[in-house]
Amino acid sequence: MSLYGTMRTGVSGMNAQSNRLSAVADNIANANTTGYKKASTQFSSLILPSTGGAYNSGGVTTDVRYSISAQGTFTYTTSATDLAINGNGFFIVQGADGVEYLTRAGAFTPMDDGSLRNTAGYKLMGYEYSSTADPTIVINGYDGLSEINLSDGALTATPSTEGELAVNLPSNEAHPYSKATSLVAYDSLGNTRKLDFTYSTTATAGEWDLTVTYTDPVSGTVTTLAAETLEFDNTGNLITPADGMLSTAGMTFGVGAGAPELSALDINLAGTTQLNKEFGADGDINGSEPSEVSGYEISDDGILSVKYDNGDLIPKFRIAMANVQSPDNLTPLAGNIYSQSNESGVIVMGYAGNSGYGTILSGALEDSNVDIAEELTSMIESQRNYTANSKVFQTGSELMDVLVNLVR
Repeated sequence: MSLYGTMRTGVSGMNAQSNRLSAVADNIANANTTGYKKASTQFSSLILPSTGGAYNSGGVTTDVRYSISAQGTFTYTTSATDLAINGNGFFIVQGADGVEYLTRAGAFTPMDDGSLRNTAGYKLMGYEYSSTADPTIVINGYDGLSEINLSDGALTATPSTEGELAVNLPSNEAHPYSKATSLVAYDSLGNTRKLDFTYSTTATAGEWDLTVTYTDPVSGTVTTLAAETLEFDNTGNLITPADGMLSTAGMTFGVGAGAPELSALDINLAGTTQLNKEFGADGDINGSEPSEVSGYEISDDGILSVKYDNGDLIPKFRIAMANVQSPDNLTPLAGNIYSQSNESGVIVMGYAGNSGYGTILSGALEDSNVDIAEELTSMIESQRNYTANSKVFQTGSELMDVLVNLVR
């Protein structure tokens, strides 16, 4: 056995334990890092062939593995944009370099530019929400993704498009008789517009004229938006219009491209009756005045909705998720992110809650999966093993001194 080989083996053992201690140090340092996945050092022997009865000492090599697929526990917060994944999958984030990465670190915060960034500065990616169909996903790539940006939701007004109005017209009133009620609608800029609905008897029994008008509050000009004759059967139910719908005309308030407009409205009159009871009305028109954002709501399937202080909840984006065949073989990068490697397999896109993907927890963060007690145990073991390997090196060095001193 070569004394030099003995010393080299001791150095190999010390290097291996140093690598293990480095992994332990990283794990302990990131014990409180959101979404951090612990590293572990695996050892494998390096054996050299023996010749002529002489033993050739080898050494040990190390390989670092990451427990990326091992889920951590959850810490619950008061922020709706703090996100955790319960199950498989990764959030897709984009760095300042414009490149997409995978992460489980979901401490996202709305920024001044409207983007959602985690503590490492990476922007959350997804798809614009559609109520009619899910976005088309490029299964094996990031094409079609867009930055989730909430800047366009800072202030919003919803123009009116439809409504309903159910009234009872007293059947025992003598002709001529007229009664009016009003509903508030909203134009394209969120201004309120009071619409007057006037019901008047005609000379024909069971028949009423309905007019819908708007009166300009400044000039006093009256504009007729709709006129309809209502007919009732002998039980007091509305028969004309047959579908119970009244359509009003739209109008523009002012001059120029920026002038507010009131769109044509479809008013459902189906609940209108003519019975021997006093005049009564109940109805509403959709739309809202300008309203500021009061918060956000994210469902377990990744639909991000903006909450306004008028109570509206409007879906804006669908958070995208990704997965790979072998998550533990992803390449870890600074910022608690991962990139695809040759061993991890291809990236497969999907949605939270779909087959193969976990659900999203809003107001929660995934903890590091580091066990401090386990890491401290590993640290003590490495310390002892490093000392033992240093003794091997020291013994080989002392034997070399003996050998050299033989020639004196």
